[in-house]
Amino acid sequence: MTTENTAIHPAASDPETLETARSCPFAPPEQHQRLLREQPVSKVTLQTGADAWVTTRYEDIRTVLSDPRFSADRRHPAAPRLSKKPEGTDAAAGMPKMLLEMDPPEHGPVRRSVLGEFTVRRIAAMRPRIQQIVDEHIDAMLDGPRPADLVRDLALPVPSLVICELLGVPYDDHDFFQEHSAKLVDRKSSEQERRHAVMELAIYLDKLITAKEQEHADDLLGRLIAKQRESGEVDRPALISMAFLLLIAGHETTANMISLGTYMLLRHPEQLAALREDPDKTENAVEELLRYFTIAELAMVRVTLEDVELSGTVIPAGSGVMMLANAGNRDPEAFEDPERFDIDRGARNHLAFGYGPHQCLGQNLARVELEIVFRTLFRRVPGLRLAVPDDELSFKDSSAVYGMHELPVTW
Repeated sequence: MTTENTAIHPAASDPETLETARSCPFAPPEQHQRLLREQPVSKVTLQTGADAWVTTRYEDIRTVLSDPRFSADRRHPAAPRLSKKPEGTDAAAGMPKMLLEMDPPEHGPVRRSVLGEFTVRRIAAMRPRIQQIVDEHIDAMLDGPRPADLVRDLALPVPSLVICELLGVPYDDHDFFQEHSAKLVDRKSSEQERRHAVMELAIYLDKLITAKEQEHADDLLGRLIAKQRESGEVDRPALISMAFLLLIAGHETTANMISLGTYMLLRHPEQLAALREDPDKTENAVEELLRYFTIAELAMVRVTLEDVELSGTVIPAGSGVMMLANAGNRDPEAFEDPERFDIDRGARNHLAFGYGPHQCLGQNLARVELEIVFRTLFRRVPGLRLAVPDDELSFKDSSAVYGMHELPVTW
C-alpha cells in the first residue's frame, strides 16, 4: 500500500488549521465535530505550521491508542506539538523518558512497577483519608467569606494534598509544583519557561528522592526505591521521571474536573436534584462528566511507524497523529444522543482516560476523588449556587488540560 492513497481524502492535499479553543465551554471546537461527521481522518496544519493527522471517530481513536504501529514517543521529530520551540531547545531535555512516552518493550515493565499502587483495592483503602481531606476543605470554605472560589478552596487543594500524601511529597511545597506544572500545560508559555519549569521540578524531585533513600519512607516513592534496591541499584533518573509524571497528572486533571463538574451540575438543576435525592447516582455522574468534557483531549499524540489505513484513509509512516477524543466521546456510533448530558448514562467506555496500554494509570484514584467530592459537596452545601453570571467565568482555553480559572460560588 503506498502513501499515494492519501489522495482519497481532499483535506490531505489542502489541510485546514486545527482549532484548539472551544467556542462553547461544554462542547468540542465546532471544527472537531464537523470533522467527525465529514472527514473522520484528516490532515491538518498545527499552529506551529507543521502538518499532522487527526482522528475523530471513537473506534479509530481506540485503534490508534492500542495499535503498536503507532509510537507514543513524544520526542520523535514528527510528534505533534501545539507550540513552536525555538531552535536548539527542548523542554524535555535532561528529563528521562516518561512512562507515557515509552513503547514496547520498555513500557510494560516500567508500568507494572507502579501499577500495584493504583489498584481498586489500594485506592479503596485511601477513601477515609480522602473523605477527611474533602470535609476539612469544605469546613474551611463554609467558615470563610462569601462568595468563595471553588477552584482555590476545593478543586485545587484536594487532589494536590492527596497526590502529595500518596507520593510522599511535602504539601507545604504544593504552591511550587502547581506554579511550575501550570507553566508546562499552558500553550502560551514559552519554551524557555517550560524548560525552566522542567529543570526546577527535576532538581526538587532529585533532592526529595535522595532524602527518601535515607529515610526508608513508607510512601509510593519510598516503596519504589525499596523495590529497586531488591533488584539492584536505585535508578534515580527513572524515579524522577515517574514522580514528575504522577505529581503533575495527579492534581492537574482532577482539579479541573472538580470545578467543571460542579459548574455543569449547577447548570442542570434537575439532574443535580436527582443526584441529591439518590447519592448512589454519583458514580455514573462522574463517568458522564468525564465523557462530556474530555479535558485532556489534545494530549493524546502518536507517530506512525509504518503506513496505516484508518476509515479508508492511509496515514503515511513517520506522520504525527492527534486523537481528538472529545469528538470521539461525542461519536453517535458509540454513544446514543451524545450531545445530551445525562448522569444516568453511566458509560465507562469513554475515552477520557485514554485506551490501551497507556490508559491513565491513576484513573481509579481520580474516580474516587471526584465521587467523594461531589457526593460530599452537594450534601453538605445544599444551597450552593453560582455567585456571578455565566459570562463572567473564564476557561483555560490555552491549556493542554481544559478547566476553569475561578468558580465563584455562594450558598
